Amino acid sequence: MNTPASFATPQVPTVFVGDADVAALTDWSAAVAALRDAYARPMSPAMVPPRSMARGDGFWLRGLSAVSPSGEYMGCKLIAASPKIHRASYLISLFDQRTMDLAALIDGNQITGIRTAAAAALAVDLLAPRKHLAVAVIGSGFEARGLLQALLAVRELASVRVFSPTPASRARFAGWARDQGSAADVADVDSAQAALRDADVVLCAARSRDETPTIRGEWLPAGATVVSIGSTLPEQREIDEATMARAARIVSDMPEEVAHDTGDGIAAKAAGIDLMEKMVSLADIASGRSAGRRSADEIVVYKSVGSALQDVVIAEMLLRRARAAGRCTVLPISVLTIDK
Repeated sequence: MNTPASFATPQVPTVFVGDADVAALTDWSAAVAALRDAYARPMSPAMVPPRSMARGDGFWLRGLSAVSPSGEYMGCKLIAASPKIHRASYLISLFDQRTMDLAALIDGNQITGIRTAAAAALAVDLLAPRKHLAVAVIGSGFEARGLLQALLAVRELASVRVFSPTPASRARFAGWARDQGSAADVADVDSAQAALRDADVVLCAARSRDETPTIRGEWLPAGATVVSIGSTLPEQREIDEATMARAARIVSDMPEEVAHDTGDGIAAKAAGIDLMEKMVSLADIASGRSAGRRSADEIVVYKSVGSALQDVVIAEMLLRRARAAGRCTVLPISVLTIDK
């Protein structure tokens, strides 16, 4: 049924921001700053509800929605993925909180990596000691590169040690890291245990093919800050039970989901570890409501499953930049906003 014209409200045209525009507009310092500001603002749980997932035979559709505390936009990220055929697509929609207009559709392909790395860099900045950091990187793919780039936007590094199972891949990563000017001392090493030796920060960005943990708690030096981004579903593993047991604090973007919906959390609970007693939200740390690290020798884990808040905050930052730079496409037609 068509809505009578008298009930239609004049609205700003919807724009589309494509993948190439997202890449051109991304700035790591600005991304971390946007998340730092958002997490420091008051938020109710209703503003960032749990994600939902519809599953088919070998594919799934995940939905994450949030209201930004900026007062500008609210939005949803949809992820359609099929591990069976190795394909996925990402779409972020932003609605104006004041008018309910559909403000933008944004290709979310790169935003997922941007928000994950930027949130991790924020967590490290809040949790790691105030000094030039010795960093271990487990993994050599685009997630590992994003984590290191984002961290470089907020901290000075003393050294980088990288491990991944393929020697050529980790050597390439080390060469790339040197080109970034990341540290005076960059090297690839032949084991995860060697990478973790004397590390202040451990960046985990690679799951094993058989979903066994890639680091073990007994390898961690006192005072380490561990970032884990690779286990977001029940069937996935990245860090072992001993890491969870040794952690004095587990900081998370979505504590309940980390505890109940990730392979690492499920395994830790099965081992008798009380995760919720250790758990604290990233929002509580960023806002100063809770201390992330209470002593220099504590091991602290930042465990991320990704949050719609991160997606929406990064998307609205990119939308502002896209409009200012003219790097967006005005759509000839949009959904109708009606008086109701």
